[in-house]
Amino acid sequence: MLELEHRFRVVDVHVQLPTDEYGSTGTHTNNPETVEREMQQAGVVRAVTFPEPRPDEGSYLTANNAVARHSVERPFLAFARLAGPRDPGAGASSRLRNLTASRKEYHAAPEDVEQYAYDDRFHGFVVDPLHDGLPDEAVVDALGEVGLPVLVRAGTAFPPSAVERTLLGRGFPVVLAHFGGYPLDEAAIDRTIELLDRHDDVYVDTSFVRFREPMERALLEHPDRVLFGSGAPAVHPNVGVMELLTLDVSEDKMRRAFSKNAVRVVDGLAPEAMD
Repeated sequence: MLELEHRFRVVDVHVQLPTDEYGSTGTHTNNPETVEREMQQAGVVRAVTFPEPRPDEGSYLTANNAVARHSVERPFLAFARLAGPRDPGAGASSRLRNLTASRKEYHAAPEDVEQYAYDDRFHGFVVDPLHDGLPDEAVVDALGEVGLPVLVRAGTAFPPSAVERTLLGRGFPVVLAHFGGYPLDEAAIDRTIELLDRHDDVYVDTSFVRFREPMERALLEHPDRVLFGSGAPAVHPNVGVMELLTLDVSEDKMRRAFSKNAVRVVDGLAPEAMD
């Protein structure tokens, strides 16, 4: 694919870095070198990276460390992925299961959060309730104490209302992946934009959104809360960059989405942090 030419500094807050920790990188046959090359083609100068979901129950310690290792001497910032014991659903059966849910050895504990937070290889966390379960209250409290950004992968089974109920207002910035509407749930995307009206600590990333109108609306109504995310390697970052470049918004708002907003949330994405 041809390299894009544009005049923006672009940082990416949503890259799932393939590793060989689980013996497979899925159908993409990608690796960190491929991801880095595609980032360069899209003009992305810095990217937040985190592990792919594990296929079976197990700790993310090895995968998190692998992502941190692959980030050395690359324009990547590692986020640690956290698993939890709680069912993310809002129904009666989920509530019942959560009454007796207890942390297993492969679930994140408060001390794990502290260890990652004070390890300078990691710059934030990823919570993916649909794949990994929701962290318990003690872990959420620990996230609030360290205050690092948390990328939350929401979707139909963990909608914006669930994010609001369990994670917002807890002392850390939340970056809600896919505008909270994966896969292509326009109603959920609209509800996510409404969250931006009610909460100052929530942001959205543009990965897999694909709809022009809600991205334009969010940038017009909340220009400081939209962060570029490509969703690489499932999608070539060129695609995400082009989708943003073709929006009917001002150059200033594009500049905010491509880098200025993300730098406010993730310190390591700032230009001086790369020196």
